[in-house]
Amino acid sequence: MAASEDSPAIDLAPRVAEELRLAPAAVRAVIQLLSGGATVPFIARYRKEQTQGLDEVAIRAIEEKREQLGALEERRSAVLGSIEAQGKLSPELRAAIERCRTRAELEDLYLPYRPKRKTRAGTARERGLAPLAERILAQPPSGNPASEATRYVDAKREVPDVAAALAGARDIVAEIVAERSDTRALVRSRFEREGLVESVAVKSKVKAQVAAKQPTKFEAYYDYSERAKTIPSHRWLAIVRGETEGVLRAKVRVDDDALARELSSRVGVRRSSPFAGELEEAVHDSMKRLLLPSIEGDVRDDLKSRSDVAAVGVFAENLGKLLLAAPLGRRVVLGIDPGQRTGCKCVVVDDTGKLQTHTLINLVTGDSAREHAKRTILDLVKKHAPFAIAVGNGTHGRETEDFCRQVLRDAALGDSVVVVLVSESGASVYSASDVAREELPDVDLTVRGAVSIARRLQDPLAELVKIDPKAIGVGQYQHDVDQTLLARKLDEVIESCVNAVGVELNTASALLLAHVAGIGASLAKKIVAHRQKKGAFRSRKELLEVSGLGPKAFEQAAGFVRVRDAKNPLDGSAVHPERYGLVERIAKDAGVAPGALVGNDALLAKIPWASYASADVGLPTLEDIRRELAKPGRDPRSAFEPPKFRDDVRAIEDVKPGMLLDGIVTNVTAFGAFVDLGVKQDGLVHVSELADRFVKDPHEVAHVGDRVKVKVLAVDLARKRISLSRRSVQ
Repeated sequence: MAASEDSPAIDLAPRVAEELRLAPAAVRAVIQLLSGGATVPFIARYRKEQTQGLDEVAIRAIEEKREQLGALEERRSAVLGSIEAQGKLSPELRAAIERCRTRAELEDLYLPYRPKRKTRAGTARERGLAPLAERILAQPPSGNPASEATRYVDAKREVPDVAAALAGARDIVAEIVAERSDTRALVRSRFEREGLVESVAVKSKVKAQVAAKQPTKFEAYYDYSERAKTIPSHRWLAIVRGETEGVLRAKVRVDDDALARELSSRVGVRRSSPFAGELEEAVHDSMKRLLLPSIEGDVRDDLKSRSDVAAVGVFAENLGKLLLAAPLGRRVVLGIDPGQRTGCKCVVVDDTGKLQTHTLINLVTGDSAREHAKRTILDLVKKHAPFAIAVGNGTHGRETEDFCRQVLRDAALGDSVVVVLVSESGASVYSASDVAREELPDVDLTVRGAVSIARRLQDPLAELVKIDPKAIGVGQYQHDVDQTLLARKLDEVIESCVNAVGVELNTASALLLAHVAGIGASLAKKIVAHRQKKGAFRSRKELLEVSGLGPKAFEQAAGFVRVRDAKNPLDGSAVHPERYGLVERIAKDAGVAPGALVGNDALLAKIPWASYASADVGLPTLEDIRRELAKPGRDPRSAFEPPKFRDDVRAIEDVKPGMLLDGIVTNVTAFGAFVDLGVKQDGLVHVSELADRFVKDPHEVAHVGDRVKVKVLAVDLARKRISLSRRSVQ
């Protein structure tokens, strides 16, 4: 039973450890740290000795499982309290409730005691038919149902005849059968073993689409069936979306006849009893009217929940890869948001992402406009010396990229400035956001979009955290899944990525700082305000001068922020301030100043690290310190490499079957990977075409940002679909 105010809290650690198959001591340590306000990134990086080296994935799994089990215990307590208040809590029922391991088991036991709205069985009980129902359930060896039913005929009670009396009694029996935990478990097991998802087209909807010659994305599900226990998340979510849009009708079914026989046997139909027919009819009614709809609803909820978790996992995986994409770094960038009717918005941002200038060029209104555009690009390049030109990959993106390359070649600048197509997904969302208005108050939306494109080339992580992840375009049915679950998981991904890379304290935006462990949105704004008022931070310790930032927040955050060129070089590393004393002791033993250890591989190799191990600082932490001293503040992201597309492939019409093309993976779903070929429409490599071997999960062989070579299998211009393969071409 869950804890009350007067009883101690239940120790969930053993159960969490059992279900996740983790060491109990490590799980208990994680739970204690989380309960004490520690963040997942902090625990994973700086408390390895206590957690036996559990990574963020395991720690988050412990956090989620603890919450699930805690919610189950709260519900168990509420159920016990409700039944006890009714005076119906027997020792046997209490024991059964306390043995429940799942919410479904618990709710099935509670069902007969849950307060009900008016039902047919309830009405029959009010009419005095419960004794007749008991006779049907008892299956006596003798008697006559019709004769016994005459005793209950009463016009005043709205029981006009024998048939009505027997029907009312069967309604009571049907409800009793439907509320028995064992019969519900039987039906659940049937659905689990053999439940079949079936979907069919809504004929009126399909006729309308055929008449309008509009292809539909649900054609594969017009007459479809698959086992419920094995259906992939993307297929179930597609069927659900088809239902929502009125194109499909779907159900999960089992063999009704076989189930009816099992239920009749379970509730005790005795063929020799004169009441056998009444009970059998009640069982059939219970199954059709009550049990199947109820359990099918639960099964559909479970399928949706399972599919949501899988789809959110795909989104999280892709978002993580995108956020950790290789950054260009602190270099000047010329950003261009392509446009035809309204022209191309050009901006220059300095090496910190600050807007320097902006202008407009037009490439489609005649030769004089193109000549003006050429001069404008060259003037910007000569005046600001950008390292790269970042061109948004939307409509007219390839043409704009080609134009910039040609301008640079004609001016003999082709080797000095890199031209890169950059995903502009979400740039328009950023442009209209409060964040953009605050950062760039004096320019319009179009300029803000170009700035976002330029900045995301410099540092994808720092820029993309400003955008709602659902607008970035790397998800799978993200608008159909549980939005609370999605928001939580994406927040976790962003938190993990931000803290894995580290944040420069003196240049980071409030939005980026908000994802640093222990800080949050409110403190992040205070840090930026303090920085603007007092000037740049000179050390990590100065964080404690920020209003509202106390020792606990400092403990959690300090290791993840960097202070470039600080007096203490450790302030620019991932070494936590709580270990500065240890580093000073190691340096003293080595006969050098602490700063002399930084970047000195030869000296670091001579240090007997194991001799510094203690009760709270073990070899894992010492190894982390050694690595950080060797390369302080190292960025875990890979080095930037510009993508390369074929010059003769600019639009989907240029893509032909049989072509071998280079591309970049933009999204990975449960059914395959989408690849940018340099045209507006991404191509799809189905999971069956991802490798020369069987691939169960596309993430085994494909990740967002991967550079791949693909073969074009087919091009569907009507649906704007490109089918690709990686088989035998890698």
